[in-house]
Amino acid sequence: MKKIIFILFLVLLSSGIGAAVGGYMAVIKGLPQVEELRAYRPSNGTKVYADDDRFIAEFNIEKGIFVPYSRFPESLKQAVTATEDEQFWTHSGIDIFAIGRALVKDIIARRIKEGGSTITQQLAKVLFLSPEKKFKRKLQEIILAFQIEMNLSKEEILELYLNKIYFGRGAYGIEMASRTYFGKSVNELSLAESAMIAGLIKAPNRYSPYNNLARAKSRQKIVLQRMAQVGHLTTTEMEKTFNVPLVLRNTARRQEGHNYFLEALRKHLEDKYGTETLYKGGLQVYATINLDMQTAAKESLKWGLRRFDKRLGWRGPIDHRDISDQFNISKKTGLSTGMTEIGEIVSGVVLSVDDKSAEILTGGRIGILNKKDASWAALVASGPGKTEKKVPFRLDKTLSPGDVVYVSFKKEDGDKNILRLKLEQLPEIEGAIVSIEPSTGYIKTLVGGYDFSLSEFNRAISARRQPGSAFKPVIYTAAMDRGFTPADMLMDEKIEYSQPETGVWQPGNYSRKYYGPTRLRDALAYSRNIITVKLLDLIGIPSAIKTARRLGVEGELPEDLTLGLGSLSITPLQLTSVFSVLANGGVKVAPTMVRYILDAKGNLVENNVPERQTAISPETAYLVTSMLEDVVRYGTGRRARVLKRPVAGKTGTTNEHRDAWFLGFTPDLVAGVWVGYDNMQSMGKRATGSSVAAPIWVRYMKEALKDSEPREFSIPEGIVTAIIDADTGLLATTDTPKRTIEFFKKETVPERYSSAEIRFEIGSLR
Repeated sequence: MKKIIFILFLVLLSSGIGAAVGGYMAVIKGLPQVEELRAYRPSNGTKVYADDDRFIAEFNIEKGIFVPYSRFPESLKQAVTATEDEQFWTHSGIDIFAIGRALVKDIIARRIKEGGSTITQQLAKVLFLSPEKKFKRKLQEIILAFQIEMNLSKEEILELYLNKIYFGRGAYGIEMASRTYFGKSVNELSLAESAMIAGLIKAPNRYSPYNNLARAKSRQKIVLQRMAQVGHLTTTEMEKTFNVPLVLRNTARRQEGHNYFLEALRKHLEDKYGTETLYKGGLQVYATINLDMQTAAKESLKWGLRRFDKRLGWRGPIDHRDISDQFNISKKTGLSTGMTEIGEIVSGVVLSVDDKSAEILTGGRIGILNKKDASWAALVASGPGKTEKKVPFRLDKTLSPGDVVYVSFKKEDGDKNILRLKLEQLPEIEGAIVSIEPSTGYIKTLVGGYDFSLSEFNRAISARRQPGSAFKPVIYTAAMDRGFTPADMLMDEKIEYSQPETGVWQPGNYSRKYYGPTRLRDALAYSRNIITVKLLDLIGIPSAIKTARRLGVEGELPEDLTLGLGSLSITPLQLTSVFSVLANGGVKVAPTMVRYILDAKGNLVENNVPERQTAISPETAYLVTSMLEDVVRYGTGRRARVLKRPVAGKTGTTNEHRDAWFLGFTPDLVAGVWVGYDNMQSMGKRATGSSVAAPIWVRYMKEALKDSEPREFSIPEGIVTAIIDADTGLLATTDTPKRTIEFFKKETVPERYSSAEIRFEIGSLR
């Protein structure tokens, strides 16, 4: 009997061991090996430099900026371990008591509710495991934690942990967190700042001081209390540190203005060199971007889009909160945003409001919003393209305590230390701005939308939109190339065409008027549709398409007369590149974002020496440029005259006001601006290239050209001048009442002289 019992015991023991081993094998199946973590170092990614060789960014497979353990301040190590894992320095990967407490709560809740995770377990989850809450995954996490502890020292574990975890607001790793919240490197963090950052780990968005000051300060206090409990601080030191004023400065925001350019560059490099080389090859990319100009472009576009959006009316607060805690905490602590750059937009909570002003808490400081700085909100958006006006306008009928709104910093009264604010709202309209150095093709700026963090879609290179009248210079270029002159006249009159697919088509001018005999120079300056269509009909659609291709227009082109009014689809980058051919005297240089590239050893991999290709004659380029100068002097582009330098440009507005454009250039810089809705809806009848896009262009070019001397467009040898009759386009005589100087190619100067009879005949046709 004893023998049977013994045999049964062995069988059960073997079965139990087998089951345990089998269960263990099932749990560890597919788990990664952690031995290589000891030798872990971030891969040697691609470094990017601006046109002045300033470092901009690094494309790396890992997010964040790796910093070694030696750069962590002692206060940060203490704050993180005291808060996240008190027994970190003594346990072997797991905390039995913490797991026990969590297990009881999990059983009661009948699901994985509490983690009880050590720092080592959290690292295992970040590096190897999915975030799913299952018992098997929890067992895998524990096993990996043991393996990590066997392979790495505590210092190495903490180093990896703080370099890999997420701290909110797009900050991966402690270095990005330090820069995002305090505008400094991790080794410069104070005790108070370390405690604030350590408090973010549990729930980055919930405890962000940018999102909720009261919760952020409460969480900071918990961190300091735990540091005191484990002996890192005295009670006096804890209280003193809690009351230390903190200044939030997000240096990461400054980089966001470059992100559209950088992301386009990253995709280009990945397509050309492959993922492995891009992220691990140690390339050094010397890009074409000018950081100051890029910042100016970003700010100009934001200004213009907000300006237009305000004309459509106030859409109301973005949220509403209980303000009691927010108000009390702001009165007791010295937390400051430090983000007092004029025009910067942040969210804020209305603390109090009357008819004349409102107190608004934004990021930790209380600012004052005066009624006049919110007066635009008297216009209220009541539907797509519809507004209603509040008369009289009262601030306390527009805002209420607890409302969350967007504000921008207006100024700060130094003596009173009062932060002045302006009411804002994020625009629903979008836009893009591109600028190119015509002689090299170097893309100096590229902004693909209002805010990269809100929308990564790069409209500058990916949005194909109709250019409308901004395409007319292509038609005039084709005409000048085939012997037409700026002095030639066509009849602006009611006309209709029989189109093969659409039937009868009657083009009309934007003004819905007809102007009779019109010189081509004036027709382009005033953007007369009928003259352009007639001109296209005369030179032929195939001829115009051929010229468009030579100028760099890609994609499908409509083979009908609507082409003259810009019925094709084109990106802002491509259209800006077309205008750069005119600015460069007829020579096309392909746009590029890269000057040259070195490999990890400093060897030259790529060198973009501009390849010059003659697209049109310099004489043709100059004639069209001179006509576009008159667009600015007295035509639809008059807003650009404020630059007080030679400028050529063209506005563009499409059917139903879906798109607004302004393309313009000086001899040294070409820039294009597009504005419109992503969903193609109308911007309203008042939205034109002149009113919406041109102001953005002007604001940008003022800043971009502020350090350059004005320069005239050079006149090619094949261009001559002649005095003509402005009413007839023929050579003037001493009796001609309206004389003007016109440019011609030598072989196209008029041979006939104007006369009173000809002027009378033409005048009778008007």
